[in-house]
Amino acid sequence: MDINEQYYAPLVVKVAAEDAGKEVRKVLERRLGVSRKLLSQVKLTEHGLTVNEQRVYTNAKVAAGDIIRLRMEREQSDDILPQPIPLDIVYEDEYLLIVNKPAGMIVHPTHGHYTGTLANGVVRHWLDKGEKVRFRPIHRLDEETSGLVAIAKTGYVHQQLSEQLQAGEMTKLYRAYVYGVPPEQSGVVDEPIDRDKEQPHLRVVTPEGYPSLTRYEVMRSYKGDSGLAASSVRLKLETGRTHQIRVHMKHVGCPLIGDKLYGPGENGVAEWESAVGRQALHAETLGLTHPMLRVRMEWTAALPAELAHLEQLLSQV
Repeated sequence: MDINEQYYAPLVVKVAAEDAGKEVRKVLERRLGVSRKLLSQVKLTEHGLTVNEQRVYTNAKVAAGDIIRLRMEREQSDDILPQPIPLDIVYEDEYLLIVNKPAGMIVHPTHGHYTGTLANGVVRHWLDKGEKVRFRPIHRLDEETSGLVAIAKTGYVHQQLSEQLQAGEMTKLYRAYVYGVPPEQSGVVDEPIDRDKEQPHLRVVTPEGYPSLTRYEVMRSYKGDSGLAASSVRLKLETGRTHQIRVHMKHVGCPLIGDKLYGPGENGVAEWESAVGRQALHAETLGLTHPMLRVRMEWTAALPAELAHLEQLLSQV
């Protein structure tokens, strides 16, 4: 098999004078931030790790001017059934895919949901393009949340973006429509979250929970003479707990419109609930540093039709 068919384009490092005498592993960690886990996978393949096109181990010493090449094998998700599903692709290159996911779609196949997911559609998309790629989402959105999802196309890009996410260097801004008006025009909800002990599929604010921080800004408030009130809120996640925005907004007395788990239930406004048909939450903006291009990039996804309709209804309160 041709090396270009078996591997992605290599990551190339020319050894600088200050790195002379160091191990390959140390140079790649310092120059590219390559993890030990990724190196341990790459070194097992014939052309995965070379110095001056000679296969080496990670502890090999290098000299100034040596050329290190790190090649990752092309993989594909054989356990995911390819399906022709329409995709709203916002950005794609050889290393990264950004998709605007609709509400009602699961990101990755799970027990009982093996088809109709974002993964099924993306895998088919790559097959149609003749690309051999494994499905590696950097983060996920709830089934009923719409918006931007980042998917890495190589192990290195996945590692780098996952580290950005964990370090809080990835911008994730959400738009939500909630009942009531938050206590401040802009503020922070810094409350720990964990599973509800009585209903494990739910999350609750609890002192024993995991640190969770959500920043919010009220974009617009809607108040009617009848006492009805709602708000359009922009939110930024500083942590990534399951159902974090939904739990935190409920905690401050502003549950999301259309939220079947954390909403007001029978006390909700029927017209608003039916208009949106799901939780009114949209991953609106995504920003990150491209691991290969080394530039900051940002994308924005317009409100889907059902949220735009809800906004119109709220403006008439």
